[in-house]
Amino acid sequence: MEITVVEGDITTQDVDAIVNAANNRMRGGGGVDGAIHRAGGPAILRDCVARFPDGLATGDAGWTTAGELPARWVIHVVGPIHGRGSRDQLTSCYVRALAVADELGAASVAFPLVSAGVYGWPKDDAIAAALEVFRSAQTAVREARMVAFGEPTYNAIRASLG
Repeated sequence: MEITVVEGDITTQDVDAIVNAANNRMRGGGGVDGAIHRAGGPAILRDCVARFPDGLATGDAGWTTAGELPARWVIHVVGPIHGRGSRDQLTSCYVRALAVADELGAASVAFPLVSAGVYGWPKDDAIAAALEVFRSAQTAVREARMVAFGEPTYNAIRASLG
């Protein structure tokens, strides 16, 4: 699997699936979650309600339509809140997202840096967790695209990629 990094807006990525850093309720929210719901339109929320009436557990993943987004699917993951959740839950988000992508037949998947925003996970460790999973994954996904929000995050991911 090729690991790439771009700086930009995850909602504009032309890939098979984008990953949403959602909350347990799966009803939209702030940050990446809010941006994806706003850009994709009401079809995403309708699908979340229908497919996940009780939400998702931390560390788990599930998919919905991508509504009006360029991607075909949104893979929703629920990252842990730093200080309350575990690193295993964080890596599980990436493992489960790749498993869901394989079930869907998605070859290209764009990922945000899960839990590194309002959930407060230290950025360097969030990057390391994602790269550990990507580098060891047994998956049919051909491209894992990390979408950095801002130049400092982009530079940190680039440096970690080597």
